[in-house]
Amino acid sequence: MRMEEKSDLLALDRQVCFALAVANRAVLAVYRPLLEPMGLTHPQYLVMLALWEQNPRSVRNIGAALQLDSATLSPLLKRLEAAGLIVRERSQQDERKLEVRLTESGKSLRKQAEAIPPAVMARLGVTEAEITELHDVLSNINAAALRAGVLDA
Repeated sequence: MRMEEKSDLLALDRQVCFALAVANRAVLAVYRPLLEPMGLTHPQYLVMLALWEQNPRSVRNIGAALQLDSATLSPLLKRLEAAGLIVRERSQQDERKLEVRLTESGKSLRKQAEAIPPAVMARLGVTEAEITELHDVLSNINAAALRAGVLDA
């Protein structure tokens, strides 16, 4: 094989980091107008997803689920509390733990949020099977990064 025929390993269109960065911007751009009527940003939506999955939850548990440090998570929680969607309070079992609980408004917002995943798939023009496959690949990459010590658990 001649040198010119070899594919350039540094070609921009071959870089996984570039494809992920563009896809990230595209997906967040799709979410933005869907979340705005709910009064949520994408990071706030992720916190709400964690709480709709398990309520109440400790701040530490939410941070672990979302792989966010407390410096990033605290402002999100403050804004959600100011919006009346959550309350933060000390655990009655352990005063050192700060628990986050959904308010009735936060609980009721879940119904509206159920329309988000199908709307995202429709706007992106992908099937549920394609989204599931992408999720599996990305989860494998994230797990490998954790094992390699690139990400904090």
